[in-house]
Amino acid sequence: MSFPGSGLAKGLAVTLRTMTKKTVTAQYPDVQPELPPRTRGVIALLEENCTVCMLCARECPDWCIYIDSHKETLPAADPNARARTRNVLDRFAIDFSLCMYCGICIEVCPFDALFWSPEFEYAETDILELTHERDKLREWMWTVPAPPALDPAAEEPKEIAAARKAAEKLAAAAAAEAGGSE
Repeated sequence: MSFPGSGLAKGLAVTLRTMTKKTVTAQYPDVQPELPPRTRGVIALLEENCTVCMLCARECPDWCIYIDSHKETLPAADPNARARTRNVLDRFAIDFSLCMYCGICIEVCPFDALFWSPEFEYAETDILELTHERDKLREWMWTVPAPPALDPAAEEPKEIAAARKAAEKLAAAAAAEAGGSE
């Protein structure tokens, strides 16, 4: 059986109990949050590494990456060689109003042109301003943390071990040949 006003008494008891505790609310704009070192905020672009291969735009499930380029002809290095062409990046933009921050574009980039930046303060008053062009994406590169140091106790990758063995064999063969020819 409950007496009238018991709910009110329980509510007041909770209020009195919480009034004496220290608040845990962070006063956000005044107090910046402590973020983990590899926080995913926005996507930054290292323009020099972009070869306009379009893998990021093709693999994006939201189709929020816009890339425009043109072909440029490079003169031949040798007089008998053909002139080469290469893609030149004209526009690289990401529409963050569509982006779901899955990171697929960063994963598929074979040239390490895209990185996670911990920057998270990029709110806009107009949704159309959430499409950030390459100059804005380039600005976020300075906020990208350095990659973590390699673990000295980690096992050496098999590719490096195989290359080292092959180099040692060649060095041993060259030393044996040099010793035999004297």
